[in-house]
Amino acid sequence: MAQVSNFGSFVPTTNIWDTSEIYQVDINSPEFRELLVRLYQNINNIAIVLNSKDTGIYDNTNANVNGQVWFPNPAWSSLTTTAPAQRQVFRTVINFGALTNGSTKSVPHNIVCNSSTTFTRIYATASDTTGFNYIPIPYAGSAGDNVEMNVDSTNVNITTNTDRTNFNVCYVILEYLLF
Repeated sequence: MAQVSNFGSFVPTTNIWDTSEIYQVDINSPEFRELLVRLYQNINNIAIVLNSKDTGIYDNTNANVNGQVWFPNPAWSSLTTTAPAQRQVFRTVINFGALTNGSTKSVPHNIVCNSSTTFTRIYATASDTTGFNYIPIPYAGSAGDNVEMNVDSTNVNITTNTDRTNFNVCYVILEYLLF
């Protein structure tokens, strides 16, 4: 059985600084040096936590490093020309527009794909802003009214097998590694 543990990075919120004590401390005293050490430690903790969080930026004009870090490429070792290193994940959003009536629609993703490109997440949502219906993509309906999505080297492709034109807003999120 897995052990229950706290995962993730958190900045403590209980650090209380009495500013009146700061004004009274002699800058040459051991207390002042202790204050500086604690201040630097708190700033370091904030930087570590901030740098390890998943960034909530969903930009449809630029790819962003989203804060996720993946293990080194397994093809790299101390014997290869490229040293093993943690890999940053990029995120891009495509404003896909309306879904189709039983056909495939393709929208360019503008990602330069090569043999080192690896997608880590491919997902989307579609909104019917008139009928107030919302679906995840890919979608498998109970009556076989499926919506399929795939990505090739140029486009995001979404295929509907029924009329889904009432879903007039669709956002596709792509997260990927470049090496």
